[in-house]
Amino acid sequence: MTNRLPEWIVRDLSLPRLKRYIRAAHGDAQAAERLYWWNAEVSATLLGPLHCLELALRNALHNALVRHHGRPDWWVVAPLNAGGRRLVDDAERSFGRHSRSRPTTPDDVVAKLSFGFWVSLISHSSGYDRTFWVPVLHSAFPHYRGRRDDLHRDLTSLVLLRNRVTHHEPVHHRHLAADHDTIYRVLGYVSPELAKQALAMDRFPAVLAGRADVLGGTRPPRF
Repeated sequence: MTNRLPEWIVRDLSLPRLKRYIRAAHGDAQAAERLYWWNAEVSATLLGPLHCLELALRNALHNALVRHHGRPDWWVVAPLNAGGRRLVDDAERSFGRHSRSRPTTPDDVVAKLSFGFWVSLISHSSGYDRTFWVPVLHSAFPHYRGRRDDLHRDLTSLVLLRNRVTHHEPVHHRHLAADHDTIYRVLGYVSPELAKQALAMDRFPAVLAGRADVLGGTRPPRF
């Protein structure tokens, strides 16, 4: 066991961030370093599937709402709660600040809205089950026959996973095989074709299977 990390890694990655890995490695600095890099490696493999899910979900919900309300800026007439309307307003202002050469289009707003915003439309919040799910948004999941709250629970878990991955946070402690299964199960509700294509390119299973080799020092991690 070694209890000292190289000075450069402490300087460049910061001790507060690394301390979480040192604790997970029970004080073994070398094991903590390996765990840190494996966490980065496995996070990288999750970005592709999460990318596919986020875009497919966003487009499916948006297209369903456009059809239902008969306009591309459906949020103008849809019964969003105060939080949802604030997020739309923020998206419009954000685009306007960064692109003053042309007017903001509905596509611009859609692209700015977060994964969390789209998932919130499937929640029970402010009667969303009656104003969004029942009349229209169930149609965005043509291969799903379950309950709205079960789907929302899965998606909320994936929002948290996505945020941890994109903000370079630890995910090694999660049940990552279950997370991976959930991504593809939900993606399959929206588009089995995209789920199949994404899975064919997916490196996650090999990286997860190689965790012990990386942590044991017999294989170097790779991004």
